[in-house]
Amino acid sequence: MADVTIRDLRNHGGDVIDRVQRGERLTVTRAGVPVAELHPVRRPGVSAAELVARRRNLPRVDAASLRADLDDALDATL
Repeated sequence: MADVTIRDLRNHGGDVIDRVQRGERLTVTRAGVPVAELHPVRRPGVSAAELVARRRNLPRVDAASLRADLDDALDATL
């Protein structure tokens, strides 16, 4: 976890938050002493009903055609 000073947070708050949004976890320090932690907020999960609704909109997959495409693209000797 990287450190960021309160001064940097105040002067470059947007940049600090951008780092956190990209997944970085930061410790905020005051006079070299850790006082807070910044981390991305977890996204809410998707309900089972939403997953089922999304599944209904997916295209059908022809298993034989998919297998043929994979066989053409992959080297079976590996």
